[in-house]
Amino acid sequence: MLQKCNLRKRMMGSDFELIACCDSEAAAAPYLQAGVAEITRLERLLTEFDEDSQTSLINRNAGIAPVTVDGEVYRLIQRCIRLSELSQGAFDITAGTLKSLYRFNTGNQALPGKHALKEQLRITGFRNIELGSDNQVLLRKKGMRIGFGAIGKGYAADRVKALWTASGLASGVINASGDLTAWGCQPDGSPWRIGIADPGKEDTILRWIPVEKASVATSGNYIQYFEHKGIRYSHNIDPRTGLPARLLKSVTIVSPGAELSDALATAVTIMGADAGLYLLGQLPGVHGIIVDEHNHVLTSEKISTHASI
Repeated sequence: MLQKCNLRKRMMGSDFELIACCDSEAAAAPYLQAGVAEITRLERLLTEFDEDSQTSLINRNAGIAPVTVDGEVYRLIQRCIRLSELSQGAFDITAGTLKSLYRFNTGNQALPGKHALKEQLRITGFRNIELGSDNQVLLRKKGMRIGFGAIGKGYAADRVKALWTASGLASGVINASGDLTAWGCQPDGSPWRIGIADPGKEDTILRWIPVEKASVATSGNYIQYFEHKGIRYSHNIDPRTGLPARLLKSVTIVSPGAELSDALATAVTIMGADAGLYLLGQLPGVHGIIVDEHNHVLTSEKISTHASI
């Protein structure tokens, strides 16, 4: 009988759990090792915190000169720009500079002044990313930065899944702190499932979702946030205004790919319930669960959820 063989490791700033369903731990070991190696490779390629990474090279040359990158990085940036266009700028890989205006998890703090916001917004915006021929990337303005924090974990999960399925693994899970992709079934034949946490009670499951050949990502304001004048502000910052999102407590996206789910969870958090659900309704195979500021649970059409048991 198959068994769940897992490995836990902190990578890309998150706690990853890799699960491979195999006949034995020995049979699962090559899959797990290959998964760790792939995530480690991607972290070195995409991180902002290693001066030798291609992301750092792009950022150092902002406003100076284009940088030639690997085709893999170039295509990822292309997809990020398309997601920015799709979400009308709610998702934006240049928004990281705005976080320097805030200190999350520090209790109460004031919102930044208009001048500080204006200065940071001046060097923010996906339309200032220029993609040239031969995999060249240029950030048009000095001081600009890109970062893959809102999509990198999902991309890594998709890459590991692609490696594993190409090698014949029929069932597995890649879980990055709750953002996961899964396929096949559990060893007992039941579907994989993920619990959606109640934003007001982190240890309580609000709903659970059966996951089959799908990926799930959640973004919420109940872990990293600050409060100002009695209002809770999320760590997700609107790239268009420079201000933190504050209306939605939790957004969970189910889609065919972890990269897409990861990015859309951020985008919908910024967009709000009405615009977010409208966007999800235009995308085939994409669904969402939203907990709004009044603790109402809103869902897109045709999503299958179950009450907590």
